[in-house]
Amino acid sequence: MRKMPEAVCTVSLIIVNVVVFLIMTIFGNTEDTMYMLEHGAMYGPYVTEGHEYYRLVTCIFLHFGIEHLVNNMVLLGALGWNLELETGKIRFLIIYFVSGIGGNIFSLFWDQMHGQFAVSAGASGAIYGLMGALVYVVIANRGRLGRLSSRGMLFMVALSFYFGFTSSGVDNTAHIGGLVCGFLLAVILYRRKKNEFRWEGRR
Repeated sequence: MRKMPEAVCTVSLIIVNVVVFLIMTIFGNTEDTMYMLEHGAMYGPYVTEGHEYYRLVTCIFLHFGIEHLVNNMVLLGALGWNLELETGKIRFLIIYFVSGIGGNIFSLFWDQMHGQFAVSAGASGAIYGLMGALVYVVIANRGRLGRLSSRGMLFMVALSFYFGFTSSGVDNTAHIGGLVCGFLLAVILYRRKKNEFRWEGRR
């Protein structure tokens, strides 16, 4: 009996996010906007005028409170596990980080266009990138990948955006930017496996 491969990168990202959150919680309040800003959250003027471009990356590992963290980590585990086993570790990491940064850049430009800036943080832009990538991967596999279907994935996208747009304090532009980046990156990077046998992740 062959051993099921593990989604090492997905598990590692979850661990890193949880550890960062715990450290941040020990030394301060993660629901305090100024505290988060001081420790790497994204804020448009700091990036464009202060040239603090590192915030486009650091904010991906910060979360406003335990609920924010748990919601994102559950999605990261579910989406990341399936995508990583299908695309491989390197492609998975490229999709995750480029989508996260791309979503933040899209949000930054949107805020600049409207002259309204807010402090933002969270892995959701990167996670929406995984969602967008999985949409393409499922479509490329003729509408089904294990227990995933194209109809189910599109329903998940629609439901996620519904909750995003009906909730306050959500950076929906980063979600849109991440989703688009993830989909396009999957188009570029993903090639359907020729063999029919594939591992199925269990949650």
